[in-house]
Amino acid sequence: MLDHHSTKTIVVTSALPYANGQIHLGHIASTYLPADIYTRYSRLTGLTVYHICASDDFGTPILIRSEQEKKSPSEYVAYWNRRDVSDFHTLGITFDLFSKTSSPENKTLVQSIFNKLQENGHIYEKEVIQPFCPVDNKFLPDRFVVGKCPNCGAEGQYSDLCENCGKVPEKILDPKCGICGASPTEKISNHYFFRLSEFSNKLRFWLIQNVNLQDDVKRYVLNWIDNGLVDWDITRDIEWGIPIPTSDANGKVFYGWFDNHICYISTLLALAKQQDKDGKKVWNESTIYHFIGKDIVYHHYLFLPAIRLGINEEYKLPDYLPTRGHLMLKNKKISKSRNWYISIEDFTRNFDPDYLRFYLASITPYSQDDVNFDWDAFREKINNELIANVGNFINRTLSFIQAKFGRSIPPFSKLETYDLDVINRINNIGTEVGNKISSNQLNRAVKDILLFSTYLNQYFQIKRPWNNSSAGTTLYVSGNAVKTLAVILAPFIPASSEKIWGQLNIGDSVHRQVWSSCGEMHLAPGHHIGNVMPLFKKIEKETIDKLKVETMGENRNH
Repeated sequence: MLDHHSTKTIVVTSALPYANGQIHLGHIASTYLPADIYTRYSRLTGLTVYHICASDDFGTPILIRSEQEKKSPSEYVAYWNRRDVSDFHTLGITFDLFSKTSSPENKTLVQSIFNKLQENGHIYEKEVIQPFCPVDNKFLPDRFVVGKCPNCGAEGQYSDLCENCGKVPEKILDPKCGICGASPTEKISNHYFFRLSEFSNKLRFWLIQNVNLQDDVKRYVLNWIDNGLVDWDITRDIEWGIPIPTSDANGKVFYGWFDNHICYISTLLALAKQQDKDGKKVWNESTIYHFIGKDIVYHHYLFLPAIRLGINEEYKLPDYLPTRGHLMLKNKKISKSRNWYISIEDFTRNFDPDYLRFYLASITPYSQDDVNFDWDAFREKINNELIANVGNFINRTLSFIQAKFGRSIPPFSKLETYDLDVINRINNIGTEVGNKISSNQLNRAVKDILLFSTYLNQYFQIKRPWNNSSAGTTLYVSGNAVKTLAVILAPFIPASSEKIWGQLNIGDSVHRQVWSSCGEMHLAPGHHIGNVMPLFKKIEKETIDKLKVETMGENRNH
């Protein structure tokens, strides 16, 4: 099996969900599901994994929404923090600690890092002209100034990020207030800047020497560096955020993109403290994974490493930044802020959460390519692949053992060439799938599993145990193949895999097995399996047609 890191401990983080609305399918596909699958697999291989995340709590959108709902900002983000944990848990995505950027630990660390950057000469003050809305009587942060991207010309883009080209605009064109639509005026304000431009050479060196980073991402990040990096304004004129720890800050707070990725570190430190461990040592001696979507490449490939370089790598830079494209809905980017999404609540109200995990894992490549969520394709993939292929083999095998052999794995006679070929496939499939997961090629890992299951179905059909004297051998081999499927499917469809494990009546949990054991013929003749029941329920066309209207119709409302 491939070894993609040199440590026995891994820290896995995902981009922080903004605490102002429901988690949607776009978040899951690019970030949280790949991180969870990788975490589950790594634990099965015996690695220690710290899987952490947090809610991103600060910014003007939070202030406005909390005012509308007559809540304090703290109350508002606390609700969404709890809701995010619940939504993730519904999909079987769990964290060792799900913190928040507004936590005391993060505030302390952010201010400490700022002070060190300032001591090291990487911070300076500068007067800037800030957009100010005369209608709403407030300074407008980046997310509330929309206009035309100066880099690619895309309309309706935020001034802190163009979703079309992925760049952070230096100055948005034809700006409008994102709250009321008025043209903002300009006011002078004193801000703190981080000298990002001074880190060009160090960033270039880090990108080139880190062979774990995706080449396609590195190429355009290097191009950004070659075109010249702009120093980064890290303060904002709003009252909700982490205060700047200087006497002359005048109520300013840190820009959310300064404090939120520091929360990766503060969350790990808090978790390690709970376990009586040295958090800094854990961080620096682990392999670090930050799972993200391609829309925040600029922040994670430039801002994040530059800040850590600016404090002399007191906390190591990421080893891996698995980056994926967008999940589209009707070929439009899924967006919570633009109210174009399918929420986890919408989905799990109608379907087994493992259906979504299976579908998204199977269609999402490890690349910048966007993929489209399609209700009809979803139905076909679940019915034809998960149910008619994987589920069919498992149910046929266990039902036959239950009906014809009194739930007991039958004794086997002579193992013929075909039987030995299947056993050989059982022995090797874990390595094949594991190598794909280790390389973050999750869709290819699912394809390997489906090919394996297809092969098993063919074996069962050709051997015809219902009227063959070698039925005992066929069912012995097939029963052990079901055990193999339970283990290799566990990172992808954890709840269903646990059901398979229960029907096999092996004991303990499939999630506490050793990955390499999936290739061993552990189910000996005489082993009694449990109650056998169908694992999955077919999706009817009528259900999909109804959901198309509810989630994608013109009158859709959330």
